[in-house]
Amino acid sequence: MGDRVYDVIVVGARCAGSPVAMLLARLGHRVLVVDRSSFPSDSVSTHYIHQAGLLKLQEWGLLDEIVAAGTPAIRKMHYAYRGVELNGFADPVDGIDAVYCPRRTVLDEILVNAARRAGAEVLEGFTVTEVLASEGRVTGIRGREGDGPERELRATVVVGADGFHSTVAKKVGAELYNVRPAAGFTYYSYYSGLDWGLHHKNGLNERWFGTWPTNDGLNMLAVICTRRQLKEFRQDVEAGFQAVFDDVAPEMGAQLRDSGRREEDFRPMRFPDNYYRRSHGPGWALVGDAGYHKDPYTGWGMTDAFLHGELLAERIHQGLSGERPMEDALAEYNKVRDEESAGVYDFTTTLGSLTELPPFFKATMRAMSTSQEWTNKMLGLIGGVVPDYEIYAPEALDRLYDDAGVPQEERVYDPTA
Repeated sequence: MGDRVYDVIVVGARCAGSPVAMLLARLGHRVLVVDRSSFPSDSVSTHYIHQAGLLKLQEWGLLDEIVAAGTPAIRKMHYAYRGVELNGFADPVDGIDAVYCPRRTVLDEILVNAARRAGAEVLEGFTVTEVLASEGRVTGIRGREGDGPERELRATVVVGADGFHSTVAKKVGAELYNVRPAAGFTYYSYYSGLDWGLHHKNGLNERWFGTWPTNDGLNMLAVICTRRQLKEFRQDVEAGFQAVFDDVAPEMGAQLRDSGRREEDFRPMRFPDNYYRRSHGPGWALVGDAGYHKDPYTGWGMTDAFLHGELLAERIHQGLSGERPMEDALAEYNKVRDEESAGVYDFTTTLGSLTELPPFFKATMRAMSTSQEWTNKMLGLIGGVVPDYEIYAPEALDRLYDDAGVPQEERVYDPTA
C-alpha cells in the first residue's frame, strides 16, 4: 500500500461507504475503504430496507445474497397511526414483491465483500485521526490500523461515510442546515416465540412500536417514545418496553408477555436531531448519515444510503474521468440529494413526532384506508416505488376522495394544513 495515491478513499464501510467503493471500483478507479470495525459486526439499525433500496441491491447483483443468508421475505404490512390503519403491500416493481430486514452482521459483510470483489482495497480496524489538506483542498487521511503506527494515505477525493459522529465532517467543518429537533428515543431487541410479521403501530400516547422478522428465526421488536418519557423509561426498560405494546395494541402486549422470549440485550438509540450537512468541498464529500440524518421512524436510513451512494459514485466518476470539473459534480450531488430526499425528510419529521396527524395527512390517510388499491399505493409511496404525484397531485386527490366518498367540506388539499 505504501505511498500509493488513490482516486478515492472512503471512510466507513457500512451501507453508505461500501456501495460507493464498489461502484467506483467497478468503473476501474483505485479505491481504498477504511473502517474502525472489522466485519462481520453489528451496528445500531432499523434493519429495514424499502423496495427502492432493494431495487438497488438487485441492480448491483447483491439481493440474492441477502435472501440466501436466510433473511425472511415480508409480503404484508400492518401500518397504523392513531386509529388509521393501512394493511396491505405495495404492488411489485421489477420483481420486487417483498421487503427484507437483514441483521447488520449479514448485510454489512455482504456489502464489504462486494466492494472487495469489485477491486477496492479494504482496511478493517483502521481509525482515522486526521483529514489531510493542502492549499485548501483535502488530499487524504491520517490514521492507524489497530495499535500500529500512524500512516498517511492520499487520494483525489475523500468520502466521509462514517455516520452521524463523522470524523471527516468534523475535520472539514461541514455545516448543518435544515435542522429539526429529534422527537424521541428508541429501544430494540430480538425475540423468539412470536410470529407477528411486520407491524408499524402508533398509539394515542406518543408511543410507537414496530416488529419485523429478521435472520435466525428472530423478530426485531422496537419502541419509540417521546423524549419527555425517557427518564421514567430508563428506570425499568423491560417494564417500559412491555408497557408500549400493552398501550398501543393490548392483544399483542399479552402475546409478548406470554410467548415472547428476549434473546439479546436491549439496544438504546437516543438519536440526534434531524439534519442535513453540507456534503461537498474541495476534495471531499459526505454520504449516508454523515451528510443527512433523519428520525428512524420511517426506516429510510439504509435505503437513502444506497440511493445517495450511487448518486455520489456517479458524480465522482464524472469528475475523475474528466467529463466535468469535480467541484461541479460534487455540488450537483449535494443539490440532487437534497431535492430527492426532501419528501421523505418532511414525512419522517412530521410523523416521527408521534403527535396528532396534521389535517392533510389525516384526511388523505383516512381516505386511503378505505380501499385496498389506495392502501397499496400509499405503501408503495412509503417504500419509494410510487411517485408522490400519483397520490398528492390535485387530480389524484380528487380521485382518492371520490373513491372514498369523502364529503367536499372534509377534503383537504393543502399539505401545509
